Amino acid sequence: QVQLQESGGGPVQPGGSLRLSCAASGNLYMGYCMGWFRQAPGKQREGVAAIFTNGEATYYSDSVKGRFTISRDNAKNTVYLQMNSLKSEDTAMYYCAASRDYCSTEPVFSESKYNAWGQGTQVTVPH
Repeated sequence: QVQLQESGGGPVQPGGSLRLSCAASGNLYMGYCMGWFRQAPGKQREGVAAIFTNGEATYYSDSVKGRFTISRDNAKNTVYLQMNSLKSEDTAMYYCAASRDYCSTEPVFSESKYNAWGQGTQVTVPH
């Protein structure tokens, strides 16, 4: 299995930026989809961004498109989420997730697609 560990969360002022990292270890595999999800208190977990590790395809939710950028460094087995122009609505626990499948095999933000999850890192953007 793959173990995931997020880092980089914390408090940030509105309009600020934050970069989250997701380090993967364990049994790694080629051509998998890595995603970022988030969950705010009282809300369902929602997909934020995803990237295919053996390609160039990236995916974003409408709420973060144009502000967040997902990237990867396969040599470091790490996926990043650059978060810019942060809003209070972005406050949530952010989770990294890994799928054995291509990002395109199912709806990219279907949680059933992902078989490994990190513990989460908190991002707080106050009013």
